[in-house]
Amino acid sequence: MRILLAEDDEVLADGLSRALRETGYAVDVVNDGQQADAALSTQECDLLILDLGLPKMSGLEVLRRARARHMYTPVLILTAADSVEQRVQGLDLGADDYMAKPFSLNELLARVRALTRRQAGFGQSRIQLGNLSFDLVSRSAQVNEQLIDLSARELGVLEILLNRTGRLVSKEQILDHLCEWGEEVSHNAIEVYVHRLRKKLEPSGLSITTIRGLGYCLEKPKDGVADNTDASDE
Repeated sequence: MRILLAEDDEVLADGLSRALRETGYAVDVVNDGQQADAALSTQECDLLILDLGLPKMSGLEVLRRARARHMYTPVLILTAADSVEQRVQGLDLGADDYMAKPFSLNELLARVRALTRRQAGFGQSRIQLGNLSFDLVSRSAQVNEQLIDLSARELGVLEILLNRTGRLVSKEQILDHLCEWGEEVSHNAIEVYVHRLRKKLEPSGLSITTIRGLGYCLEKPKDGVADNTDASDE
């Protein structure tokens, strides 16, 4: 799941992006309104965290333009503690939630989970394949109701493979899903993530097939265990 963070305070942006990445999200960071507007025009994201006090173009204008382009991505706005009028304007322009600075990191992460859960309500929130269950909101995987210890990168690889079960997924697609703009991750690193994931998925009966020179394919359990996708929110 990819988050666009638009925040001009570099210290705050660094802290938020680190915390979100540790939770398992891919995070792209922009530092002014023009960059945010350009990113939203050309890239897809699952959540926008938007500081309203951005330079070059205000966060309110970024939000107005995004909604005018019929962008329905959830938006969490960040405002100064005393900017009640800005918060009202942001909500009127289509923001889904807001937080006033300074704020608790744990509360922000909880609001991010709530917004992604709400977004998942319009689609699937859990993928069930054989004995494997993957929760798209909590970003966790279980086999036979036992939690699997997966790193953030392994979770990202599993997510894209599950969303394309039985179909080829190229290394380039995995890199695009997994990494932020400008981040250098080698194809060898992807091979390592897949190797570790194979080992951890062994109890599920699922297999990840390497299609040499092309990419990977997640195969359904060979024993014919039924699979389904749960579209419920909880």
